[in-house]
Amino acid sequence: MTLLPIINPVGTAVLLLGIGAHLDPASRERQVRKACIYASGILIAFLLLGTLIMQVFGISIPGLRIAGGLVIAFLGFRMLFPDTTPAISPEALAEAQAKTDISFSPLAMPSLSGPGSIAMVISMSSTIRHEEQGARVIVEHVGVVIGIAVAALVCYFVLRAAEQLSRKLGSAGVGAIARIMGFLMICIGVQFIINGVGELLNV
Repeated sequence: MTLLPIINPVGTAVLLLGIGAHLDPASRERQVRKACIYASGILIAFLLLGTLIMQVFGISIPGLRIAGGLVIAFLGFRMLFPDTTPAISPEALAEAQAKTDISFSPLAMPSLSGPGSIAMVISMSSTIRHEEQGARVIVEHVGVVIGIAVAALVCYFVLRAAEQLSRKLGSAGVGAIARIMGFLMICIGVQFIINGVGELLNV
């Protein structure tokens, strides 16, 4: 549930309609399935390697929480107060529309598994290894992997129904959902910052 607002499948569905209009329904469904698999793999990889990444770069858990919170909150502000300029440039849109395989880029990365979701899973991994020991670490990681898989499954069904959602909700409805998810992302990001500052002050 924490990952879903950050992944923002509705926003990716809108992107899919723009860059996947040239694909037939079967090809688009295949691209959506591959994108969800790729996104799951990327997030699981960062989950498993999160602690190693932090050790290599000398990043503390409070530092990661504060930085991740800032990233998530910033992305949330962009969703809550969207810019009037197009999210993707005409050149990038034309390049994406010309591609036959849009599953990895831009659908899986950076849309579904972007900076916010990657920061989230790295923080989850570091928190688990910091607070748990022994077999409990494995159980907690399995739980997060299941959560990632469930989030990817939700994304799959949302992206498959992109055209129906666009017709039923309209641009105003899609924008309203995006703003709600943006507000939730801001709350998540601020809570990350609060937890990071709290841990930093207790050091």
